[in-house]
Amino acid sequence: TMTSSVIPKTVNPDLQKERDAASFSSEEFAAWWAGGVETLKFNRGVRDYMQKDVDPCEMLQLQNKSHVDINKFSVRTSIESAKKLQRLQEERNPGGDDYWPKLFDTAVMRGLIPAGNPFGVMYVMLVKALQAQCTPEQYEAFGKRVENFEICATYAQTELGHGTYLRGLETRADFDPKTDEFVLNTPKISSYKFWPGGLGHSSNYCMVMAQLYTNGKAKGPHMFFVQVRDEETHEPLPGVHIGDIGKKMGFIGVNNGFLGLKNVRIPRSQMLMRHAKVNADGSYVSSPTNVLTYFTMVRTRCVIARNNAFMLAEASTIATRYSSVRRQSPIDPKEREPQIIDHVTQQMKLFPEIATSVAYRLASDYLWNLYDVTIEDIENWKYERLPELHSLSCALKVTCSSDSAAGVERLRLACGGHGYLTSSNMSNLYVAATAACTYEGENTVLLLQIGRFLMKSWRSALTGAPLAPTVRYLAEVQKNPDFGNWTGSWENMVKAMQYAAANKTRLAFKSLTNRLSRGETEENAANQTGIEFTQAAELHGRAFVLSSFTTEVTGPKSKNQSPAFNRVLENLLELYLVKETLNQMANLLRFINLTDADLTRLQDRLETVLTKLRPDAVAIVDGFDFSDLQLNSTLGSFDGNAYERIFDAAVKNPMNQKSVPQSFQQYLKPFMKSNI
Repeated sequence: TMTSSVIPKTVNPDLQKERDAASFSSEEFAAWWAGGVETLKFNRGVRDYMQKDVDPCEMLQLQNKSHVDINKFSVRTSIESAKKLQRLQEERNPGGDDYWPKLFDTAVMRGLIPAGNPFGVMYVMLVKALQAQCTPEQYEAFGKRVENFEICATYAQTELGHGTYLRGLETRADFDPKTDEFVLNTPKISSYKFWPGGLGHSSNYCMVMAQLYTNGKAKGPHMFFVQVRDEETHEPLPGVHIGDIGKKMGFIGVNNGFLGLKNVRIPRSQMLMRHAKVNADGSYVSSPTNVLTYFTMVRTRCVIARNNAFMLAEASTIATRYSSVRRQSPIDPKEREPQIIDHVTQQMKLFPEIATSVAYRLASDYLWNLYDVTIEDIENWKYERLPELHSLSCALKVTCSSDSAAGVERLRLACGGHGYLTSSNMSNLYVAATAACTYEGENTVLLLQIGRFLMKSWRSALTGAPLAPTVRYLAEVQKNPDFGNWTGSWENMVKAMQYAAANKTRLAFKSLTNRLSRGETEENAANQTGIEFTQAAELHGRAFVLSSFTTEVTGPKSKNQSPAFNRVLENLLELYLVKETLNQMANLLRFINLTDADLTRLQDRLETVLTKLRPDAVAIVDGFDFSDLQLNSTLGSFDGNAYERIFDAAVKNPMNQKSVPQSFQQYLKPFMKSNI
């Protein structure tokens, strides 16, 4: 077999040339992207420590392992990473939690557990949910044990028959006052828990969402902490049927599982009782606001938007670097073949996705801040912000997951045939991005929820009631129905998207009201108006991203940045606004009087900004600051030696470890001989 020596130790000259010609400093971009110079230094320090002894070759060949081996590999890499973080904590800040467990499922871990972390749900969702829903005594009793990883657990909500529609869940928890216990059951196959990450063989406890019944009355979904496997032997407990759901398109090592329960009894104290309670006599005390149960999902949606922005940024990095080292198809027949990034059509595939990654990253930061403010409010028993936060988190989750999935696929196509290799890592990024379109609330269902929120807001605006900040534009459009002149300024483009969203909302409201006036029920009318709801909701989400991106780039923060760096951000903003405006042209033309000259100007601006971004593209993706291990791609490495890396990975794949495969002697040779 060939050794790694086919990969040069030097950087590909075409890629080096790109870096040397940039108009700004990648380091300044990296510090901004990380959230400050200190954070960048911290992230790199942790990353270098974590990646020290990892074998990149094993990571690259991951897709060649079997389902069983991939799951074993995932548990191994997760636990190795956990141990390293514990060591870091001991060395750098004994007794704290800033390394362990805080960093266990964050961006710093990308690349270390490439098949997915079977204990990710435990830290991203479960620990947070326990902190929010347990009484202090409960948290001491079992929450702490999860947080310290003394036990392994997951969040079991989704069932085979129900996902996004929580009220439809069929797992039951019946209170038995004689023994002061809850009795849990999954009465039929559709009520089996199905999909929770790590549930298969990587959890000995779970938080089970089940319909509470007490004194014969249904009280809706509540959370119960249930042991499912023995802490010593890991064998399933009596009444527990548990296992792995099989191979999925992606998240190949997350060990998603199923869970059936038959008369499994738990003490009353294991229903999470910070907000709602069941007393020993079976009496029920309800929660001050039922929205709290959904709060974990809101936080998770903030995480999804940020993660998907990172996935799109990774794919952008791979495709942009590859487009700088691949030469093909002369533009001028007398010249040598150009880097494919010089073809304007290629720039149109790459640069808008770079801009989109930045747009969603900034929008998710905005949402994250709103989340923090809302948490403070809730601690002071103020719940007014919840509907807006819920609606915004839905909108961002939907647009970010669908745009990033479509964007990663566009970038794979931009890599030509070689993008189809699993060693490009494009397929892995795609299946990770597209999964977010259906988990934590299926996208269409979420759009319908936002649509209902917009109908309520439109109705409130008509009566003059105050609106949440991000829907105030609805009232403004009601007051001034005329858009005014199209100027094409950034502010004007943001206003145009809001104006289109408001008018789509107005039309949906009109259709809804017409159906109601014809005597249709509220529910039926809403279902029939569903297409218009989703269209208005999507535009509302896009208007929010446009406005938060514009505010971030043009706002006071820009004063602390170098002029060269600000120009790059302004180019990305210009590209994002122009391409989103062109993408939504049908909606805009319906409500705004754009002339042919306006459209020609937009096309000119698009081509101009692509040209401006061309010399900076590689420096921008370098500023995303992904390590080679995080990208895990033969096409996208920092040194740009794509052909050698593609070849090296091909040679090393397990099929080539024997010169003659078994199948030759077993099937192929006998068949050919039989035909002589």
